[in-house]
Amino acid sequence: MKLYRSLKLSRNSLLSNKLRTFLALMGISIGVAAVIIMVAIGQGAQREVIRQIESMGTNLLTIKAGQVKKLVKREQQFGNVTTLTVRDSEALAREFPFVKATAPVQDRDIRVKYGNISTMAKVLGTTPNFKDIRNYTLAKGRFFSEEENRAGIRVAVIGCDVCKNLFNGQDPMGEIIRINKIPFEVIGVLESIGASTEGANEDIQVLIPMRTALRRVFNIKHLKVIYVQIRDRALMHRAESEIRKFLRERHRLVSQRKTDDFTIRNQVTALEMERESTNSFTLLIAGIAAISLLVGGIGILAIMLLAIKERTNEIGLRRAVGARSKDILLQFLMEALVLGLVGGLLGVFFGAVGAWVIGITTMLTTVTPFHIIVLSLMFSLSLGLFFGVYPARKASLLDPIEALRAE
Repeated sequence: MKLYRSLKLSRNSLLSNKLRTFLALMGISIGVAAVIIMVAIGQGAQREVIRQIESMGTNLLTIKAGQVKKLVKREQQFGNVTTLTVRDSEALAREFPFVKATAPVQDRDIRVKYGNISTMAKVLGTTPNFKDIRNYTLAKGRFFSEEENRAGIRVAVIGCDVCKNLFNGQDPMGEIIRINKIPFEVIGVLESIGASTEGANEDIQVLIPMRTALRRVFNIKHLKVIYVQIRDRALMHRAESEIRKFLRERHRLVSQRKTDDFTIRNQVTALEMERESTNSFTLLIAGIAAISLLVGGIGILAIMLLAIKERTNEIGLRRAVGARSKDILLQFLMEALVLGLVGGLLGVFFGAVGAWVIGITTMLTTVTPFHIIVLSLMFSLSLGLFFGVYPARKASLLDPIEALRAE
């Protein structure tokens, strides 16, 4: 009953000073909304980065040919080393039971022509496994087969941007495009992929069989990349270690005591690093936003102290008619908690709406975790309690006689 009376008195007191109460609520609600919006942006950035990494394929190791080392007094030292080969890719698939599939890759930027129309594209030689390893899907047509790869057939699967640039809405199936003046039949068109994790546009690709690419287009034998798909994510770190050891022995780096002529990128390690960096970023921006929430709490403290000064006579009168110190303490604590609760609820509403609006009106992805909403609400209540304790205690310790004499 006393709790209800204290709550009722607190409500009446807060409503009697609407402007002051409004300003206190805005201080808390803006702080809570800022925290929720900042966390939503940070979580959205994390989800987007993780989505991009996972879109490259699942349980993926990426083996890249190393860079040519620059030596003193030697000119024109650039590009990749030439030790990574198709045989390496085949050996990995053959030797390790935890390897589900491999896909060798060599690419080069080349102008592709159709009739009198031309466009720059990344011509990528690979094997049929590439499509499944990289989670590519076809908008129309089909992917080339292993038989076509072995026979060196001149067929091509083009990206959606290449299709738009060359065919301008026409059906490209069965048409002939030219790569380095060599004719290729278009047998498929890829669905839109977007940008890679490095920011490259993957919709300007032209995929052709590996054997055809190495012999007819690039006239080389080495690779730039080998994609290795592992059967179980739990084996990723073990697979990375064993594959590194295997390639070092195969490239005779152990006997010659040389450093790796390749690099291995582990998708699991990349995901862990991205999670750590985005979590740190989220904590940073949430911490900055929390400062405004702290300012809102200080606003509650100032307003409560001002309220005590203005209501000294009321406190003295209540003490004179029998109210105890703890009754006064409870009333002012209740007022601070009401400010914290209502301000927190308003902040949650504004924050959720703000994050939603940012998500639909900008290129940013926003994710509002439920536990952040709960934590923000609890924090606003805690602020109300923390900054309300001192004013409430000060009010409860006022001498009744002195309070009645105050003007």
